[in-house]
Amino acid sequence: MADIEFSEQERALITDKIKAYFSDELDQEIGGFEAGFLLDFFAKEIGPLFYNRGLYDAQALLSKRLDTIGDAILDLEKPTPFER
Repeated sequence: MADIEFSEQERALITDKIKAYFSDELDQEIGGFEAGFLLDFFAKEIGPLFYNRGLYDAQALLSKRLDTIGDAILDLEKPTPFER
């Protein structure tokens, strides 16, 4: 898996959210530089866990949908003297 990377706009938005969280919830002020380092840490150390969870959820959804499609195809089956 490649490293998780964000565009400059995404990075700015995320670091602003980190700074706001520290200010609102922890009553601490941090700068953009510190927020950027925290973002890098989360992207490297925790990001893969969220990424993998997303993959597992997508795989489960796809499997469920494929089962539904398989059932719909079987419903179209015409009767014949041969059984499967």
